[in-house]
Amino acid sequence: MSRVLSLIEKVLAFPLAAKLLVLFNIGALLFALTMEYGFGARPCILCLWQRVPYASVAALSVLALLWKPYGRKTMGILSLCAFIYFAGSGVAFFHTGVERHWWKGTDSCEAAQDLKGLSAEEIRQALLAIEEPRCDVIPWTLFGLSMANYNVMALFGLSMGTALVAVRLRRKDIL
Repeated sequence: MSRVLSLIEKVLAFPLAAKLLVLFNIGALLFALTMEYGFGARPCILCLWQRVPYASVAALSVLALLWKPYGRKTMGILSLCAFIYFAGSGVAFFHTGVERHWWKGTDSCEAAQDLKGLSAEEIRQALLAIEEPRCDVIPWTLFGLSMANYNVMALFGLSMGTALVAVRLRRKDIL
């Protein structure tokens, strides 16, 4: 058990934590791009919004690593990263609700029009004109969970972990 706790201590220590954030965020973005271009899982607008926290935190983590000496600015950057992750988990939760039909999505999520009262040819033309994927259609699942569902958990967990690293920086009197 002490080995596990020792490993956790090392992972939560700066600068290793920031290096792991860079790697994890780049990995998450590569996974999303692989799903999109390798497996044809076209992202809706909410899927694209969920990529923003990963790209932002990757860039901010590199900045935190380069901004020496580590101190108050580093803690501020990590706190901002935690907030970005938390906001991203909110977007992912909203997307989960849209996918599960708990609520309506944004106007940009509504790619399809009302087809009532249209002829078969008009319906065909309307379906052919749809370019953007709908936010309430789940293109891929693993164990019954969509990518948005996994993003809720991942982004919330990363938010808490990054906040913990920032707090540890403050407590270690680096400031």
